Amino acid sequence: MRNKLFTIFSVVMIASMILAGCATATPQTVKVVETQVVKEVETQVVVEKVVETKVVEVEKVITPTPGPEEPTPLPAGSVQINGAGATFPLPIYTEWTYAYSYVDPSVVINYQGIGSGGGKKAIVDNTVDFAGSDSLLKDEEYEAGKDLQMYPTLAGAVVVIYNLKPAKDYPEGFKAPALIFDRQTLVDIYNGKINKWNDPKIVELNPEMADYLPDALITVVHRSDGSGTTEIFTKALASFSPDWTAGAGSSIEWPVDKAGNGMGGKGNQGVAAAVINTPNSLGYVELSYAVSNGLKFADLINKAGNKVTANAESVAAAMADFAGAFSDKLTATIVDAEGPNSYPIVGYTYIILHTTSMTDCVKAKKLLEFFMWAMTDPSATKRAGDMGYSVLPEAVRELVFAKFNEVTCNGQPVLP
Repeated sequence: MRNKLFTIFSVVMIASMILAGCATATPQTVKVVETQVVKEVETQVVVEKVVETKVVEVEKVITPTPGPEEPTPLPAGSVQINGAGATFPLPIYTEWTYAYSYVDPSVVINYQGIGSGGGKKAIVDNTVDFAGSDSLLKDEEYEAGKDLQMYPTLAGAVVVIYNLKPAKDYPEGFKAPALIFDRQTLVDIYNGKINKWNDPKIVELNPEMADYLPDALITVVHRSDGSGTTEIFTKALASFSPDWTAGAGSSIEWPVDKAGNGMGGKGNQGVAAAVINTPNSLGYVELSYAVSNGLKFADLINKAGNKVTANAESVAAAMADFAGAFSDKLTATIVDAEGPNSYPIVGYTYIILHTTSMTDCVKAKKLLEFFMWAMTDPSATKRAGDMGYSVLPEAVRELVFAKFNEVTCNGQPVLP
């Protein structure tokens, strides 16, 4: 019996131990562990996502989307542009081309002052990229050149320079005033009708100089080459008086040569040199040559009867008087203006281009860009004014630029 009870007791104890062991391993502890593990994993994942987001944002800043490639600049001096022609604009073209070498170093522009006649021949013969001329193209020149167009770039005055040796010394403190000529007197001088400095007509116009005008022959200097300056000057003489019968053009037979007191000089610079070296002489040149050489030049009595001095303002006044005078070829004659402040011997200077037959499109574009810069850049236009030229009014400049936009190369517009 005791053994039987012991056996039962043993079974009960074993069962109790088994139950106790099961009670110890309750799922509560497991749940806590699982909850902690899950939270740790979730926290780790969140942190990793934040880090990844920051890395992506940094990469976007460091590696931006690339923009369009910049055009490769042309090598310095790689575009050679050659021009020739009028000496009228030579001083300012020389300064402009030098200044432009700093604006666009790829371009080298060489301009030779050989006279308007030589420039027109060179562009017709296609031996230059552009010509300069103060003389208008004739119909036969347009026909020979096939696709030529003239474009005004500036206007300027033609002045009468002189080298006067006074009849006696000026008194101390006396400053000789500029001589004055009226329109008829200038015609008479170039006709050889007035040939002495103390002619009564000259004395009457210059009472302050009456005692100093010598009884000396006037040596009258003119251009010996085909010249746009001559064309402007002779057109003015023809407008001044019907007594001028020698014609108006770039080259004429001068009455003073027949009279025996004429002298020729090549280019504006040649005329200026002849007057400088010849006492009691006078001649006609573009204003900038008088300014740059320190030469005296005469004031003129204009059509309105007023004494005017050649300068940028009196040239601009003359341009304004002829604002609507342009032909369908974009040319105009602007001598003997009627305005009270207008200088009477004024003309445009032009460049001449081929408009459809140019084949070097880079050169063509660079050429047009240069003249657009010259006509609009403040420093370029100021320098022109300082030298006595007058820049184009805005309305005229717009006409020029519109014509520039018509220029083509290999069938395509040169300007965008």
